[in-house]
Amino acid sequence: MPYISSSILAVLRCPVTGSALVQEGDELVASAAGPDGAVPRYPIEDGIPVLLPPAGSSVESGA
Repeated sequence: MPYISSSILAVLRCPVTGSALVQEGDELVASAAGPDGAVPRYPIEDGIPVLLPPAGSSVESGA
């Protein structure tokens, strides 16, 4: 299981909710639910958190 240091977790935020992230196994989990009521989860691939908003989320694209 890849381990994300506490100093990195202290600055990372969920791109959907803006809340802090906590590591649960091979994923980072937001500490707050998103607009749809689900708690966003992000995989850690090769030791790198993939913080892309889940497909279908209500995050603005900026376009």
